[in-house]
Parts: sequence; structure tokens; C-alpha cells
Amino acid sequence: MLIRNKLILRFMALVIAIQLCLTGFIYYYSAQARELRFYHRLEGKAEQTANLLIHRLDLDPDVLRSFRKKDLLTMHNERISIYDPQRRLVFHLAQEDEPASARDAEYFDRITRKKPARFREGKVETLGIVYRHHKQSYLVFVAGRDQFGGKEFDTLTSILLWGNFGALLLIIGAAWVFADRSLRPLQRMVAEVKGITASNLKRRVDEGNRRDEIAQLAMTFNQMLSGLEQAFENQKSFVAHASHELRTPLANVLGTLETASAYDTELPTAKRSIDSAVEEIQKIIDLTNGLLVLAKADDTSFRRAHVSLDDVVLQAVATCRARYPGRTVQVEFGTWPESVEDVFGVLGNAQLLETAVLNLLDNACKYSDQAVSVTLGYEARPTILLTIADTGPGLSAQEVSRMLEPLYRGENGRDKPGYGLGLAITHKIIQVHAGQLTITSEPGRGTRAAVRLPAL
Repeated sequence: MLIRNKLILRFMALVIAIQLCLTGFIYYYSAQARELRFYHRLEGKAEQTANLLIHRLDLDPDVLRSFRKKDLLTMHNERISIYDPQRRLVFHLAQEDEPASARDAEYFDRITRKKPARFREGKVETLGIVYRHHKQSYLVFVAGRDQFGGKEFDTLTSILLWGNFGALLLIIGAAWVFADRSLRPLQRMVAEVKGITASNLKRRVDEGNRRDEIAQLAMTFNQMLSGLEQAFENQKSFVAHASHELRTPLANVLGTLETASAYDTELPTAKRSIDSAVEEIQKIIDLTNGLLVLAKADDTSFRRAHVSLDDVVLQAVATCRARYPGRTVQVEFGTWPESVEDVFGVLGNAQLLETAVLNLLDNACKYSDQAVSVTLGYEARPTILLTIADTGPGLSAQEVSRMLEPLYRGENGRDKPGYGLGLAITHKIIQVHAGQLTITSEPGRGTRAAVRLPAL
């Protein structure tokens, strides 16, 4: 079911329930008020009749026989019945010459001075009271039909019925307008989203007043679009760089082999061509392996175990010293909290972590002729901090902002071996280990890479 229809039905159910509760309240208390007014009138009539017939006339039969209906009866379907202390009917008068009600006897023993009898027979309502005269108790029953009160109550009932019917129509219209206005921003957002495709990811959804929930949804969607646009741009850049890096050695291999096939007739010349082709193919293999490592670095399903980060750093330093025999790599271990049992223990994959540290060391040694410093310690109680700093030419702020992009290389790295994958691989490895990689650099002052990992 559409949200619009759900809102309409829920709004209608809520308002109709409130309307019915209000109608029931009015109906019930109106009925109670009418009944109370009429019984109060009957009680007054009973007191008046008792005072006249019992107190003043002492139920004189000759006088009672002289009374006519119009002398005492003033209500529709009215009747008056008086019972003596022995519960014998001594006076009865009715408009329709009806006999005394058989139900009067049911209340003989229930009536007290503080609690009159009340009962209904069809539309005729009866009230019975006790009247004491000369220390004797008489029972006086007065019955009648509340014609005017009944008409007023019937009118009220019609008003409530037709009023609720009209209110139902208004509620349906109000529910439709309410749902339409409430969902209009969402409809507009849906229309805007349908117009956003891969070819126009720069478009954004209207964020409205930027305060309500729908505006927050639009803002969140725009943030997602920004991330998606950035991912598309990175993908395009990656494909373009990868194509360029692969096309160059492939073209070199093809050109070398074509030249050798056409002109190299002597073995030494052909061997030089083959060696050149092998070198270019090796570049292609290295680049392909780098791309595969980059793809694997995104995989979070590798087996995790306890890793001593100090051993990983020392192993990577040893490998780097062997790769750059004339370069000095200084290792320093900082202080750590006394409460730490496993000094530099982390949870992860030792091979991946060693690859990440080695990539950072390789970059530092590649771009710096001076000593490279490595520091391993604690930044705070749960965080291990590894910093690798060099004194190379450094990078501009714009270059630093793109250093983690795959296949991106700074201006001072064009003449250096490599493909711009090392930092991208390192960044992904640190990310899957719930860590953070931060690179700071300044032209002429070198570069500093900081790795923060959660300690065990």
C-alpha cells in the first residue's frame, strides 16, 4: 500500500475515533441530563400531588371522586397512583384510563425517603416516592412521557448523525489534503532523483528548509551523491591512468618485437631486443601485480590474528635496508603505558601490515637521499602510532590531497620507478585494520606519514 493511502487511512481513523468519542460523550450526557430533568419534574409533581391529596384532603373519597383528569394531569400519558400504608391502591388517575402499573408493586419495599423508585415502560417513565403523613408511609407513583424533552433529544440525535456524516466527508477531504501536502516534498524529491543518472551526477536534490526530516533525507542523499560522484571520478581517473600505464610498455614491447622481426638478423642484436622486451613485460607484470594487490586490499574476509607490530616494522625495515643498501633507516621505540601487557599487539594480518609499512618506507627511501626516521609508540592508551619521516623534496598541498588516489604520481616522482599504487594499497590495508593513514608534507621540508592502529 502506498504511503499516501496509509496516511489517509490513519488520519481518518484517528480523527473519526476522536469524533465518535466526542459524539458518544455528548449523546450520553445529553440523555442523562434529559432523564434527570424529567425525573426531577416527576418528583416535584409527586410531592405536589401528595401534599394536595394526602396532606390537605386526607384522601377523602368524596373529594377524590370529584377530581377530573385536567385538574391534576399535565403531562403526556400521565398517571398518578397512591397506595396506603397497607399497600392498597387508594387513588389512581390516568389520561388514557389505564390501570395502575403492575411494576409498582416491585418497588414497594425498595423505596425510601432518600431513594425514590425509577423505572421505564416503553417511553413512559415512572417515579415513586414515600410520603409520610401522621406517622404513616404512603407510596406515590407518578408516570408520564417527556414529549418535549424527547423531541429535543431526537433533534440532537439527528444533528449528531448528520453532523458526523458531514464531518466524515470533511475528514476524507482533509486527510487527502494532509497526505498530499505532507508527501509533496517526497514526490518532488522522487522526480528529481529520477532525473539523476550516471551522466549527470553533479545534480543535487532540493534540500528544502534544511530543518525537517525530509530536508535531512535530501541532505543525506546529496551526501551520498557527492560520494558517488567522487567514486565515479576516481574510477575514471583510475581507468585512465591504468590504461596509460599499461599502453606505454605494451607499445614498447610491440615496437621492439616488430623492429627485431624486421631488422635484427644477428643473434647479439636480436638478444638486445629480446632483453628490452622482457624489461617492458616485467613492468607490465609489476603493474598488474600491483593492481591485484590493490583489489585484494579491499577484501575484509582475510583471517585475523594477533600481530606484534614491532616485529612487522623491524622486518619491513630490514627488507628496505636490503633494497636501499646505502640508505640509513633509524628506528626508535617510544614509551608505552605500564598497564599494557602486549606492548605493540594488534589484531590483523601480518603480511598485509608488512606490505603497508614497506610501501611507506620504500617511498621515503625512494624520494630522500638522507636518513629516514621510523618511530613506533603510543599516541594514547588504545592507539598505536607509527610515523615514517623523510627529508625529501616534499609535496604541495594539492599533491598531498591526491596522494592516496590509485596510479597518481606527483611532479617530483615522474622520473622515479613505480606506478603510484603503493600509497593507495597502504591506505586500504590500514582502513581494513580499522586504522587511519595521515600524510603531511611541505615543499623542501620532506614528508611525514602517520599510521594509527587500535591496540589490543
